[in-house]
Amino acid sequence: MFDNIDFYYHPDKQVLQNIRLEVCAGETIAMVGPNGCGKTTLIQLLPRLYDPVGGRITIDDVDIRDVRIKDLRLRFGMVTQETLLFNDTVANNISYGAPSASRVEIEAAARKAHAHSFITEKLPNGYQTMVGPAGSCLSGGQRQRIALARAILRNPEILILDEATSQIDVESEQLIHNVLEEFTRGRTTFLVTHRASTIALADRVVVMDKGQILDVGTPNELAGRCELYRRLCMTGYHETAA
Repeated sequence: MFDNIDFYYHPDKQVLQNIRLEVCAGETIAMVGPNGCGKTTLIQLLPRLYDPVGGRITIDDVDIRDVRIKDLRLRFGMVTQETLLFNDTVANNISYGAPSASRVEIEAAARKAHAHSFITEKLPNGYQTMVGPAGSCLSGGQRQRIALARAILRNPEILILDEATSQIDVESEQLIHNVLEEFTRGRTTFLVTHRASTIALADRVVVMDKGQILDVGTPNELAGRCELYRRLCMTGYHETAA
């Protein structure tokens, strides 16, 4: 639960103001809104990449600041627009966070993320290929599929997808959409997105603007009452999340 959250990076520019949102276990929440409205900042508070300036965040009625950061972050899987990979093999990047995973499990996760084909067919040493600093030897879409495979392998309690398919081609995105539809089912999930196909996965949509929650509801409910949501949908929602 986000309980009256305020946040700023600098005191003269507030990023989030009076955010209150209760999310049920197993619910999928899509977060939408114009560029710079605070969506990504809000979800970054969950694994304590930052702490709120005011208010508190609770999981199962426990303030997350009362939980060891290491224990807290073990509950999360996160795939972002700017994928973090290490200068290591593809296999080790996928198994990061699940170091005891077998090769069979690693490959199974890669197949679900539709990464297995490019790993085995396009990379010189398959799963033993070094990805380079920050994954520089891979394309943006390949990096995102590796990160998605990592999240699938980790099987987290809470999943955060922040523009997780933004650099993936349309054909692959549709395949991955089908995977996400199954993977998010019954799992608490936060989707920061500007794609209608991803929004369709959500139980509820949170519409944000200027650091505040403007409205919350199902896509159909919002289409009937929220002008900003309708405007975003009518324009194809091409703005990048932030």
